[in-house]
Amino acid sequence: MGMRINTTLPLPAELKAEYPLSKELTEIKKKRDAEIRDIFTGKSDKFVVIVGPCSADNEDSVCEYISRLAKVNEKVSDRLMIIPRIYTNKPRTTGEGYKGMLHQPKPDQAPDLLAGIIAIRKMHIRAIEESGLTSADEMLYPENRSYLDDILSYEAIGARSVENQQHRLTASGMDIPVGMKNPTSGDFSVMLNSVIAAQSSHTFIYRGMDVTTDGNDLAHVILRGGVDKYGTCNPNYHYEDLIVFRRCMERNIWPIRQRSSMPIIQIPTSSSKSRSALSVRCFTAGITIQN
Repeated sequence: MGMRINTTLPLPAELKAEYPLSKELTEIKKKRDAEIRDIFTGKSDKFVVIVGPCSADNEDSVCEYISRLAKVNEKVSDRLMIIPRIYTNKPRTTGEGYKGMLHQPKPDQAPDLLAGIIAIRKMHIRAIEESGLTSADEMLYPENRSYLDDILSYEAIGARSVENQQHRLTASGMDIPVGMKNPTSGDFSVMLNSVIAAQSSHTFIYRGMDVTTDGNDLAHVILRGGVDKYGTCNPNYHYEDLIVFRRCMERNIWPIRQRSSMPIIQIPTSSSKSRSALSVRCFTAGITIQN
């Protein structure tokens, strides 16, 4: 056989019962989720700032960082909503390499996904307890998010996953914002098709069940640059790119669920210019992320 079972994982409900979210933390998440929704839908004029390391691989370091971030949040809470990135799932282009704490809770040891699921749940809970901030994570495996869906306030779908049907349909059943990154090529149409899918209702198989979703009106795009067929890295989030993007939206080339504006997140690279952050503020009530 080409595949063997290492461990039978517990059901999400079983793991949540063993490592529960307290009533106090549940209320914190409920309050923050409502405020985040108001920002995304334009009821609030605040900006969301999603900030943090690319990979969270050490609980103590992550929680120390988040606690420091909470102090910053207190100073800017009248204008900004800070959502810390605690990314425990790391997609890899070829499947090789470190795939995050989910796979290896101890980076110097062999993969152990059961231990990883427990570790990331405990870390996310501890981060809320110590900082009062609910966090963001990346969806590497759609089925895995059920172990964290009572904790997270934001999820991203990566450039290598955004064309996957299960990721798109799972996003359509989420009640928090989900950011769809453009694929590694930088293609806008692929990214926008993923948003259309995430905003629509679907019936499909999820964790062995026949499910129907309502569609996620908070699904949006993340511009993260791309690599063309010659291997050249090209940004796609500068002012000129966003003007073209908006013109296409105005001509209804992509039938995104209509709102006054669709939030756009941009992830400038180290080579991007300062005008990048300004461009998002100019044409959308969206969000800017600085790496």
